[in-house]
Amino acid sequence: MRKLIVGNWKMNGSLAMNTELLGGVRSGLSGISCDLAVCVPFPYLAQCQSLLEETAVVLGAQDVSSHAVGAYTGQVSTRMLLDFGCRYAIVGHSERREFCGETDEVVADKVQRALAGGLTPILCVGETLEEKEDGRTQEIVGNQINAVLKVLEDREVSGIVVAYEPIWAIGTGKTPTPEMAEEVHAMIRNLLVSRNAEAGSRVRILYGGSMKPSNAAGFLEMPDIDGGLIGGAALKAQDFLAIAKLASI
Repeated sequence: MRKLIVGNWKMNGSLAMNTELLGGVRSGLSGISCDLAVCVPFPYLAQCQSLLEETAVVLGAQDVSSHAVGAYTGQVSTRMLLDFGCRYAIVGHSERREFCGETDEVVADKVQRALAGGLTPILCVGETLEEKEDGRTQEIVGNQINAVLKVLEDREVSGIVVAYEPIWAIGTGKTPTPEMAEEVHAMIRNLLVSRNAEAGSRVRILYGGSMKPSNAAGFLEMPDIDGGLIGGAALKAQDFLAIAKLASI
């Protein structure tokens, strides 16, 4: 399975910054054999689509509506994202769960809508520091995964990407060891396989949470870690490319 490296720009970017950043990424793609994607803010989809033309870098969004069309002010549908060449949409990122009140049920609806609309959802799951210290990591992550599996047909399970992002590691500089992350990834894969045997070889499970060039190799060599969802390091072309090169080995 080819590894997948996805940059999540979060609420960062400008017309000038995007041009410089993606220009740097374009110039360094030689020798990279993993799959690459960037999930950019909605206002910059058209610009980034143009900047990524004739490259293998895929465009994605940071969210998607659970509705197909209608009177939902401020929301963005799968059809709109497809108009800009998006293939991925991040769903259920911890920041949306925390700041926008997205429940497991809302996240499940968005995953279902993304699949029905022709996008690949990148389902984010992860535990807080308190939950980790209480020894509830597998319970919390398992509940988040199962909330989605409950609404999917068996055949749909192999069409998603999962990103395990321990909330306590996002932007803090703290990271689990590769072995700790691998344990959670293996549990996630077992849950997916329990619904669809093909998911074991088709669903890519990414690690997120302060992945950077200095620690990426350790995570990427784990058997159940199939790539990374990259935050801060995705805003520097050199760092993003360095991770991509490690994923290409």
